[in-house]
Parts: sequence; C-alpha cells; structure tokens
Amino acid sequence: MGRPLSLRDSLPGLGRLTRRFWPYVRRERPLIMVSLLALYAEIVLRLLEPWPLKWVLDRVAGVTRHRGFSRLPFLDALDPAMLLALSAVAVIVFAGLRALAAYYNTVGFALVGNRVLTTVRNELYGQLQRLSLSFHTRARSGDLLVRVTGDVGFLQDVAVTALLPLLANALTLVGMAAVMLWLNAPLTLIALATGPLFWASTTRLTRRIRETARRQRQQEGAMAATAAESIGAVKVIHALSLEGTFAQAFTGQSRKNLATGVRATRLSAGLERTVDLLIAVATAAVLWYGARLALRGVMTPGDLVVFLAYLKNAFRPVRDFVKYTGRLAKASAAGERVLDLLDRTPDVRDLPGAVPAPALRGAVRFDGVTFSYEPGLPALEQIDCVLQPGQRVALVGPSGSGKSTFASLILRLYDPTAGRVLIDERDIREYTLASLRAQMSVVLQDSLLFAATIRDNIAYGAPGTPHEAIEAAARLANAHAFVEALPKGYDTMVGERGVTLSNGQRQRIAIARAAIRRAPVLILDEPTTGLDGENERAVIEALERLAEGRTTFLITHDLLLAGRADLVLYLEAGRVREWGTHAQLLQAGGQYALLYHLQTAGGGRGTTPQRYDAVTT
Repeated sequence: MGRPLSLRDSLPGLGRLTRRFWPYVRRERPLIMVSLLALYAEIVLRLLEPWPLKWVLDRVAGVTRHRGFSRLPFLDALDPAMLLALSAVAVIVFAGLRALAAYYNTVGFALVGNRVLTTVRNELYGQLQRLSLSFHTRARSGDLLVRVTGDVGFLQDVAVTALLPLLANALTLVGMAAVMLWLNAPLTLIALATGPLFWASTTRLTRRIRETARRQRQQEGAMAATAAESIGAVKVIHALSLEGTFAQAFTGQSRKNLATGVRATRLSAGLERTVDLLIAVATAAVLWYGARLALRGVMTPGDLVVFLAYLKNAFRPVRDFVKYTGRLAKASAAGERVLDLLDRTPDVRDLPGAVPAPALRGAVRFDGVTFSYEPGLPALEQIDCVLQPGQRVALVGPSGSGKSTFASLILRLYDPTAGRVLIDERDIREYTLASLRAQMSVVLQDSLLFAATIRDNIAYGAPGTPHEAIEAAARLANAHAFVEALPKGYDTMVGERGVTLSNGQRQRIAIARAAIRRAPVLILDEPTTGLDGENERAVIEALERLAEGRTTFLITHDLLLAGRADLVLYLEAGRVREWGTHAQLLQAGGQYALLYHLQTAGGGRGTTPQRYDAVTT
C-alpha cells in the first residue's frame, strides 16, 4: 500500500506555491480573518442542520418515548406540536444562516485569491522584462504568453472553484468526526475503517493524473508557441506557401494534447467511481451496524439519521478531492511553470552595491573582453580598444563576426565572459541597469514600433516629453513632414510592429525616438538596410544630425557609409583584425580594403557615390 495521501503529497507543487506566495497572502490578513469567521460559522451551522430531523423522528413521530432524546433538557419539556414547529423553523434558520456564511467566506476567499494572483501575474510580467536576452533567445514567446495569462488565470480559477471548497469541507470533516465520536465511537471507527482503502486506491491514480496533467500543460504551451510563431510570421508563410506545413504541425500537437486530455479524464473518472464504491461500502456498514444498535436501544433512530447525515458530509472532502484531482494536478503543473520563471535569476542584473550612473561623457573602453553565448564557442575574443567621447566608430565585417554582440555588451544586454567594458573609466557593471541604459539610444535595422499613436511611439524614448520636444525630434529625424500628412498627424495609430508604415517611415520614427533621449552614447545597427534611395538619403541626413556630439557606434555592411566614421573596426571571427580610419585601412590593403573595392567595383551601388554626398567627403 502507498504512503498516506495528502494534498501536499499528491500535489507537491501546491505546497511550493503556498510557501512562495505566502508573503502576498499575509497582506490580506484582515479579509482572511473575516472570511475565516464566516467559514467557521458555516461549519457550525452544517453541524446543526441534521438535528431538527432527529427531534422530529425521536419525539414528534413517536419513535422514541423516553426523555433525554435530544441531549438538550429544555427541548424534552416541549410538547410535540411545539417541537415540530420549532424544528421546521430551525431548518430554515440553519440553512439561511449557513448560506449567508457560505456566501461571505466564498466571496472573501475568492477576493483574496484574485488579489494575490493578480499581484503574482504582475510580478511574473515584470520578471519576464528583467530576464536577460540569453533567456529570451532560447524561450518561445507563445509559451511565455501562456504562462503569464493562461497559467496564472488557471491558478485563479482553481483557487476559487477547488481549493476553497476543499478547505471548507476539510474543516467540516474535523468537526463532524468529533461529533460522530461523541454520538457513537464504535460506529465512527467502522466508518473510518475504509480509510486505508481510500489511500491505497487514490495514491496510485493521483500520481498518474499529476504526471498526465503536467505533460498536458507543457503541450498546451508548445501549441501556443507554434501558433504565436506562425501568426507573427504570417507574411513569410503566405509568401512561401507554408500554410499547410504549419497547419499540419499545429494539428499534430493538438492531437497529442487531445490524447493526453482524454487519458487524464479517464484516470479522473476511474478514481471518482472507485471512491464512490468505497463510500457506498462505508455507508452500508454504518447503516447495518447502526440499525442493529437502534433496535437494541443503544442509540435512537434520530441519532442514526444524524450520524448518517454527518457521514455523508464527512465524505464530501474525499469526493471533492477526487472530483478536483485533475484540476488540482493542472494547477500544480501551471504553478510549477509560473515558479520556474519567478525563481530564475537574470544573468544580467544590478550587482550588490551598484550605483546610479552620473551624466556620462561617452568614453568607452573594452579591456580584454571575451564573450561566449555557448561555452567554448566565443563570439568575441580578447577585444581591446579605447574610444573617445563624441567619436564615431564603424563596426564592419562579415555576418557573424561579432558586431552586434559588441554593441550588446555596451548596452549591457549581456555581461562579458571575461574582461571589462568601461565607460568613463568605470566598469559598467558598477552602475544600475536603468541608469546606464537611460543614457544610450539605439536605432535598429528592423525598428519596432508599438500599437500606439506616433506621438506615443516617439515619446517612449523619454516618457513625459512635451509635444514641442516630440515635434522637434521628428523634425530632426526628417519625419515631421510625412507625419503631418497623415489623417490624424501625430495622433495617428500605427499597427502592431508598425506595419501600417513603410520601412523608411518606421526608421525615421525610430530615429526620432532615439533623438528624444539626448543620450551621450548612440548605437546604430544597420539603420539603412532595405531602404530605397529617397528614404535612405532622408535617414542618413537624420542620422548625421542625431550623431552630432555623441559617441556613436555604427554597425554596417555599407563601407561607403562606414567611411564617414572617425574610426573603423574590422571584425572577423570574433576578433578585431584591423582598425584605423577609412583612409588608413584602404592604404593598408587588408581585408577591409579588399571588401571596399569589391563593393565599389563594376555596376555596384558604390558607382553612384553622389547618393552619399550627405555622409562622404
């Protein structure tokens, strides 16, 4: 026989959840106390509910003639008619008061649960924002979305529909067991004799249900991840006619989830029927032995009816536990997924003793920096360079050479595996993340806009910025003219990810967002890729104005654009292979010079240098 089953034994995740969320629960102590009082009142009234029936059977119906039938002397003195009326009124009063108490404890505990889990959801969302890029590059966004919305929502639902009834009925069981022992101890022991059978039958099945529920929850997360991925890439899917391929993959996952769900339902249904049979056996044994005691005058028929009523209610927690086993198992699995995120420590975080960064000048130094995404595979290796405030630095080289990683280390999206990144001669890990990143502006190749107004998208660079500053930033970014031409101007809503704007328009809005920060360090990651000639000229002009007076890092494959920089770093295989001005590198005749001549030879875009008049000399 398995070890004794308890809620924590069968669903250990719930015990872990309780410990983890207890600080949030303690904040709701006043409401919890009121709800507990209502719960205790409900339990007392449940214990009283069967007694009017006993009074009627033992005295009014004339089954029992002797005194002391009620165990309450003042009731023995009443005549049968008065006792009948009193019993009828008592049934209504007990039921009404119990319903009122049940209402208040249910609403109270539900409010506690919803408040706590709303706080948990907010913390979980904040934790996702804090987790490092190394985590997000491996995670699937659809699965994370299910954890924030679905898993926490499921915990809320189960807390109200399963855990609270179980708590109430478990406390009721204790009270009823005590009264049953007082009424007739031998009969109570007979009822409890089936307990080992309950544990033996439920331990095995509950463990299997829990494992099945955990697997089902994981499959639901995978389904959501597949759906989110395909929806986010719907343009590519249509272009490549991959609708059938992705539909087939989703259907396969859905069928697996269906099979797992059916298995969980079968296990739960089998457990419920087994428990129903054991309850029937216990009830039959009590009825047989109790009737014999009543016939011998050891107990009254009313006592037996009260005992059977208590027995029925005493088995309710067992029935409920079995009924909600599947839901509790899913809640345990959902809770484990939530805690898996909450208990993660971000790779990049504020270190002990970190201080707010002062106003930075923008002197950047890499001191023996090595970084690896995976152990033993360095993306950057032994980088040493010193960059002066206001200097414009171009990072060029083949794809995968470490250019974007170089910029990510300045932003402290990652921390070096070895070495240090310093700004103004101080390790950037000594600063708080918020204060460091607040002094950096970024313009990416695929600039992301949010589903908000153009005004809001620009203002995200510096929340609370007045409209005049927003308009000035838009003018600097060559965006004001096209924004004013839109139907609602700066109040025009853009679609999710900015799909309602062209690439060039999105890029200029992103430049305005970067400009409004007035940050001393500027990072430009392939800002002109994919733009036509007119948009490219407008963006380059805006970038020239934006970079004025800032330490600027330009990641580009366009060496004509890189030629305007004060310093060029040519990276290959994670190392800085060449560095110097554009003219110095051309004179050196190395890989940079070879790549430059390849770009400008023949009918390439470099044969029309007039397109770059704004950035070349």
